[in-house]
Amino acid sequence: MKDSDPDKHRWFHDYVNPDITISHHIKELIYSGQTKFQSIAIIDNDSFGKCLVLDGKIQSSEVDEFIYHEALVHPAMVTHPNPEKVFIAGGGEGATLREVLAHNTVKKAVMVDIDEEVVNICRHFLPSWHQNSFDDQRAELHFADARAYLEKNDAKFDVIIIDLPDPLEKGPARLLYTREFYELVKQRLQPDGIISVQAESANWTQIANFVDIVNTLANVFPIVRPYQAHVPSFNSLWGFATASQKLDPQKLTPEEIDLKISTRISRQLKSYDGLTHQAMFTIPKHLRLKLSEIEKVITDKEPISIY
Repeated sequence: MKDSDPDKHRWFHDYVNPDITISHHIKELIYSGQTKFQSIAIIDNDSFGKCLVLDGKIQSSEVDEFIYHEALVHPAMVTHPNPEKVFIAGGGEGATLREVLAHNTVKKAVMVDIDEEVVNICRHFLPSWHQNSFDDQRAELHFADARAYLEKNDAKFDVIIIDLPDPLEKGPARLLYTREFYELVKQRLQPDGIISVQAESANWTQIANFVDIVNTLANVFPIVRPYQAHVPSFNSLWGFATASQKLDPQKLTPEEIDLKISTRISRQLKSYDGLTHQAMFTIPKHLRLKLSEIEKVITDKEPISIY
């Protein structure tokens, strides 16, 4: 008998690499379009709720975005003794800005995203992500290339958070994963500052880019600490890293982290606390071996790209 419901046959295919594709049933296509820089879609899925898709890849989902954004933001923010001025590269959904502004020490958060259309679409369709953070008096929003912005502005920041889309070959972020970019970031960081980077998948089949990003950071900063968190909608252990000239998140005890959270952040975090911090920075042996064996440095002339 022929199935007459066409909605049952609508699927989004997230191409992880040439050998792996993850398919998500589309309950509703909320938005689909093309900006000056990238394609954008917002789909609704029974498993993950609303999902933001850029250039064919899920960037975050309603159900688990808190895992990614808390993991990206809070280890660096908590490690810094008093983060007052924060820079965010990317972060179009506004959720990274939301987590930064949750810290009562923050006096100014500068967010620079290249794609104004994506930000406006997220503001309209994904209010639970940003939670009106764009309207916070401490937030300063610019629509520009983050690298060009930092080149033209010599302000110094306590924390710099790099929340960029994947380095697709023809995407807008490919040259923001290089040694030259991280050197620029270092120049815009206070001497006792710290950066946080989303560093691609840490799964076995996709481990090379994560390792290359960490090693490139280590070519610029003396203290680099990779870590990982499982993000279900990515179907992956996702890689992150902090980098600093002086600050080391691995020196904090769970008790110290919980105390900082309770005194700095008024609302309840869903994923991150002292024990979670300790677990995220506990890197398994096979990954430690890869990090020690490979010494590739990503440069403007030889950038990385994902499938």
